Amino acid sequence: MDAACAEAVDLARQAAAETASPTPVGEHLGVRADGDRVVTHYFDCLDAAYRGWRWAVTVTRASRAKIVTVDECVLLPGDDALLAPPWVPWLERLRPGDLGPGDLLPTAPDDIRLAPGFTQVSDATDTEMQWELGLGRVRVLSQEGRDEAASRWYDGAAGPRAPIATSAPAQCSTCGFYVPLGGELRQVFGVCANEYAPDDGRAVSADHGCGAHSEAVNLPAASEHNPPVIDELGYDIVPAGAALADAEAEEALGHS
Repeated sequence: MDAACAEAVDLARQAAAETASPTPVGEHLGVRADGDRVVTHYFDCLDAAYRGWRWAVTVTRASRAKIVTVDECVLLPGDDALLAPPWVPWLERLRPGDLGPGDLLPTAPDDIRLAPGFTQVSDATDTEMQWELGLGRVRVLSQEGRDEAASRWYDGAAGPRAPIATSAPAQCSTCGFYVPLGGELRQVFGVCANEYAPDDGRAVSADHGCGAHSEAVNLPAASEHNPPVIDELGYDIVPAGAALADAEAEEALGHS
């Protein structure tokens, strides 16, 4: 370590104070040799917004020169400094539901979920007409893309293990409002077309279900009311006229 550079604490503090102004500079934390006649002095940062950070002032001198000069002054994080989380590309931070009106979400050219349309055509003509042709589109779902979507839908709220499906009277595959999808996905998925169902307009699995099944039409019939039951225990049933005559007779005897 160069002795002249190591002793230039006041010079380094002055440089740090000019950079940190108006916040004062803390105590001298140490010194480190970075090369021949190159030394870095560290000072505590007293700014409340940068706790755990420190000022690093690098000083140096030319060969056979006695004057020490400041090379650079920067603010560096210490071992216990508060740092921002590692930067993550926006495409990896994106989550379902983040896309709003007017937002554009470009798809990477090498997205594994997509493949050129002409590569996803079967050799059989009848199968081509039944499954996905990909005509008019540059790319269509690849096999990986279809498998990923199918797994996500099947394991989600529109699959057979959803709470509403486990208590449903029947599966969507037997419902009149179930519209099968096109392509290979039609073997397992369709779209609900019942406006009163919670999944209206959404893709559901064939073994999904809800209480709005088209065949759940057997409503319990209204039961007829039985005549009221009167508790006659402890009472004597007498005609109304006889009761009135007995009351008048008792009243006449009382006056006599």
